[in-house]
Amino acid sequence: MIDVIVAGGGPVGLMLAAELRLHGARTVVLERLAEPAGESRALGLHARSVEVLDQRGLADRFLALGRRSAGGGFAAIDKPWPDRLDTTHAYVLGIPQALTERLLGERAVELGAEIRRGSELTGLSQDEHGVTAELADGTRLRSRHLVGCDGGRSTVRKLLGTGFPGEPSSTETLLAEAELDVDPETLTAVMAEVRRTQLRFGAMPLGDGLYRIIVPAEGVAPDRAVPPTLEELRRQLRAYGGTDFGVHSPRRISRFGDATRLAERYRTGRVLLAGDAAHIHPPTGGQGLNLGIQDAFNLGWKLAAEIDGWAPEGLLDSYHTERHPVAADVLDNTRAQMELLSAAPGPRAVRRLLAELMDFEEVNRYLIEKITAIGVRYDFGEGHELLGRRLRDVRLTRGRRLYELTHGGKGLLLDRTGRLSAAGWADRVDHVVDGSEELDVPAVLLRPDGHVAWAGEDQRELLGALPKWFGAAAS
Repeated sequence: MIDVIVAGGGPVGLMLAAELRLHGARTVVLERLAEPAGESRALGLHARSVEVLDQRGLADRFLALGRRSAGGGFAAIDKPWPDRLDTTHAYVLGIPQALTERLLGERAVELGAEIRRGSELTGLSQDEHGVTAELADGTRLRSRHLVGCDGGRSTVRKLLGTGFPGEPSSTETLLAEAELDVDPETLTAVMAEVRRTQLRFGAMPLGDGLYRIIVPAEGVAPDRAVPPTLEELRRQLRAYGGTDFGVHSPRRISRFGDATRLAERYRTGRVLLAGDAAHIHPPTGGQGLNLGIQDAFNLGWKLAAEIDGWAPEGLLDSYHTERHPVAADVLDNTRAQMELLSAAPGPRAVRRLLAELMDFEEVNRYLIEKITAIGVRYDFGEGHELLGRRLRDVRLTRGRRLYELTHGGKGLLLDRTGRLSAAGWADRVDHVVDGSEELDVPAVLLRPDGHVAWAGEDQRELLGALPKWFGAAAS
């Protein structure tokens, strides 16, 4: 039997497949499209996502093909990031979504995931032993679990009947990749003038004469499945900029709205949701793809532990408990950012006030930590100040980096004292006697996703923490 069927072969589904295969779970990815779409709505990875890749030894692949740049501010308010952010990746990695998808797909296949393109899931049922997936061609597949990573219009979520409360789109934006017949000076001048009052407008060069174009749509389309036309794009460019820049030869034209919704639950029996299948929101701040990748990173090891039989009670349910509030916070901050992008006098006044407040370093830091997700702290109860937080990549005293020790996806006991033991969990937790001048604590126990499960130096306390996250000790 297949261990996990992943419905959806985008970046989130492929990241999850790679994590599951790293832990030995037999994984099949079902992707409706016969070939990659090639569309890149997301153009960058934030600090926490780069950390996630670094923790699995993948960062170099992405860094070699991406471009590091200074991060943008909250609601596109142009403020430099604060100094000494709690990460070694204090930048945005500019990399198109299509390339991210390709690299994660290569990783998943390297680890043994099976990717079936042209396979559309149309039905599912589950019982106490597993899930039956029905495909459009009549094929039926049986698996122990199924995860819907199939986007905002998720078939999996709809088949489950999971509520998806929130707000529908009130505005829409056209997004295109096309060529322009305009000199750079004119383009820059028009953009500067329009963006004084309308921030959802612009054209960014992609290379080879191609531009990424963004402009408000005329209204909310009655049927978003119908793509915008070139004439509609030209009309909206003229309406806002007084010129259509000679736009021609579009590679693709699409629209996106500001709908904001969050699934009521991430798990229904043996079926789970991740990425846009679980939450949708405006793209302001570039958080959507990153949020989904981080969902997959949280879920992968927990689901693999369930399959492997060592997951403690409640571990798989902690996926919802931890990630649902994170998504709710992202939805709220994107709602706020969309208000601040409005051309109306009231929101513009609030925007000016926030711009002044962001001159205070702690205000700026707080907002940037939200967007980059390095401020996420899971609620593990009372304890050390590090409890529930992820650790940045620190240099260890023996010359290694912390993240170099996490490539295998196991838990990690980093022990400066040399007196502690995790002997009963050696198959699930690596014990490394080492420390760091950047880490003022005798020892830390990290989960496979890098969040601190325990910190201290008392062996009895450690023996209380290990079973909570890594199950019973081996006999």
